[in-house]
Amino acid sequence: MFRVGGIFIPVTDMEKSIDWYEKFLGAKIIDRWEDGAGFYLPNGTAQMALVKVESPQPTEFTIKGERKNCYFNFVVDDIETAHQHFNSNGIATTEIDDLGGMKFFDFFDLDGNPFSVVNELEGSPYHSDNVRELQERDKRKI
Repeated sequence: MFRVGGIFIPVTDMEKSIDWYEKFLGAKIIDRWEDGAGFYLPNGTAQMALVKVESPQPTEFTIKGERKNCYFNFVVDDIETAHQHFNSNGIATTEIDDLGGMKFFDFFDLDGNPFSVVNELEGSPYHSDNVRELQERDKRKI
């Protein structure tokens, strides 16, 4: 019944941000409205929207102490290539880290919004193939 439809990202400069998201994430514009723009990515079904704000807004939350977590992440097949893509274009990133086989890093947009990039770990209950199997199983139960 429910699925993620869109993710909203606060930006302070709409024109520069549109160009940035198109250039570095391969986002494709769907439409624009007075204070925003909607996009789709070449892969996946969730949409993204940039929303104009007066000043940067938090796009992360604190887990423990000063440790923070993004509200969503991007999944890639080749994390090293993704990391190199951002670094070679002068985009700030963290180092690639390994969490029990799942690798990840963060990158930052023009407003300093942090986003995580992860690779999928074969055999993980969260791997997209496994989730698809769970979804299909649930559909058969209906």
